[in-house]
Amino acid sequence: MNFAGLIINWYRSNKRDLPWRKTSDPYIIWLSEIIMQQTRVEQGTPYFNRFAETFPTVRDFASAEEDEILKLWQGLGYYSRGRNMYQTARKVMEDFAGYFPSDYDSLIRLKGIGEYTAAAIASFSANEPRAVVDGNVFRLLSRYFGIDTPINSGKGKKIFTELANELMDKDRAGEFNQAMMEFGSLQCKPKNPDCSVCPLLLNCEARKTKRINELPVKIKTLKVRDRYFNYIVAVKNDQILINKRVSGDIWENLHDLPMFETAELTAPEEILKSESFINCFGRNSKIRSVSALKRHILSHQRLHAKFIQIDHFNEDFTAEKNWFYINLSDVEKFAQPKLIFQFFENFLRLT
Repeated sequence: MNFAGLIINWYRSNKRDLPWRKTSDPYIIWLSEIIMQQTRVEQGTPYFNRFAETFPTVRDFASAEEDEILKLWQGLGYYSRGRNMYQTARKVMEDFAGYFPSDYDSLIRLKGIGEYTAAAIASFSANEPRAVVDGNVFRLLSRYFGIDTPINSGKGKKIFTELANELMDKDRAGEFNQAMMEFGSLQCKPKNPDCSVCPLLLNCEARKTKRINELPVKIKTLKVRDRYFNYIVAVKNDQILINKRVSGDIWENLHDLPMFETAELTAPEEILKSESFINCFGRNSKIRSVSALKRHILSHQRLHAKFIQIDHFNEDFTAEKNWFYINLSDVEKFAQPKLIFQFFENFLRLT
């Protein structure tokens, strides 16, 4: 049996029962693909279910408010994906009369849909023979064929994509792609794969050369940036001051608290003495409490945050037009990044 046959046979016996595998609707498959990018299946499945139930059609999705999308997305991270989904849904309504496209050439033109996602939707919904090459597929092919070209290099992406297309069973393109991804996820795992039960065991180059732990090769190019966020907790009459974040930085259009960023870890007392703080809250502010330092890791940034609750502050600030008061009881209505809603969970419990 050839490579594709072995992989597909394994898949039919071992695949997980996932809700998006029970449909050929390109809209539902699109939901699953975007939500599951850089997200574990266990974490992403409840989000997929909520989105599919709340917005059963692309028309429902496009008719929502962006804040509603971001609120439902809350906790997944990579919030630009949620914003892109909203724009894509509206584009589908405008350009495709509400029918979500299933062909690669149309899909690739939509915002937030790259080569991988377009190939996935096209092959899963319409059996279009386009190889889907994700991290699981890179790992499987690199180990089986003993390829040490870095998977995140231009040359590597070309090699692996061409190889996956050559191996594909064109008559079962969608099933082949699903099988490749599932095999890499469950069988050819990043660490400690059980090679003794692998159907590809006999011809696997990584096993023959004892390079399982060395492949695939990836160039480390990401430089992580440290940022120091000093959040101000200003409460008056059961209302709290919050901020709506603008474009050009992380968490666009989500809500957090008034914040003063510093170049290094800075004492709360120094924050209150700063000109920018005084311009907003006046000179009479007093520190009521300071949280322990919270660390929040993003793909390219390490955030170091503390929450400084203040008293005796100027309540009639004019410096920041994106700051506004909300009732403490309404906090859950506003979409927030994980760092902030975790703070509120604890803060509201103690208030």
